[in-house]
Amino acid sequence: MIVPERLSKESVRDYAYRALRQNIVATTLTPGSMVSENTLAAELGISRTPVREALLELSKVQIVEVFPQKGSRISKVNCSLVEEAHFMRLVLERAIVEMMCDVATENDIKLLEDNLELQKFYLEHTSPLKLLELDNEFHRTMFVICGKNRIYYLMSSLMVHFDRVRSLSLQTIKELKIVNDHIALLEAIKARDKQRALATISEHLQRYRVDEDILKKEYPDYFED
Repeated sequence: MIVPERLSKESVRDYAYRALRQNIVATTLTPGSMVSENTLAAELGISRTPVREALLELSKVQIVEVFPQKGSRISKVNCSLVEEAHFMRLVLERAIVEMMCDVATENDIKLLEDNLELQKFYLEHTSPLKLLELDNEFHRTMFVICGKNRIYYLMSSLMVHFDRVRSLSLQTIKELKIVNDHIALLEAIKARDKQRALATISEHLQRYRVDEDILKKEYPDYFED
């Protein structure tokens, strides 16, 4: 299990939620597996109560199933929920990249370029979790630049379903194209070319459909029938 460092001023409950979500996305908490509050609490070095609260919170978005007096189960990948999360993200991100073409400054572009340099590094040095983190940060930064950071926060609560497929893709599929997609997207934004930016983000977010077919064959037990 991944045990992240607790952030400054982060409540124990928020830490438990973030740690469990990170492990669910990374599939270190395996889809379909039973988990114990006591075991999770011991591994994170905290009490059972914030772990229980985090599991209940995660159950609200159907990523965890809680069985009173019996334990909790990490939900298998539900393709319907992945599709719903993808639809939400596609609609919102198309609007964001169009806005980016109007509002992005040189400093904004530099922030994204710096992120891309790190993505290239971790692509070459094979760190899927770090690459996923930088991928998320790249997209989150665009929302922040457009003054829509609260919308990104709301979107991210449902993105856990989509993110598990993305995480498995980064761990499994060798010919990754996400960094090149980001480079192409940023070039379109720099050129203020809205049509090219929209086409690029649409293609980028559609890649999961091909990946999902590959992943179902690789990890059949991770997906719901």
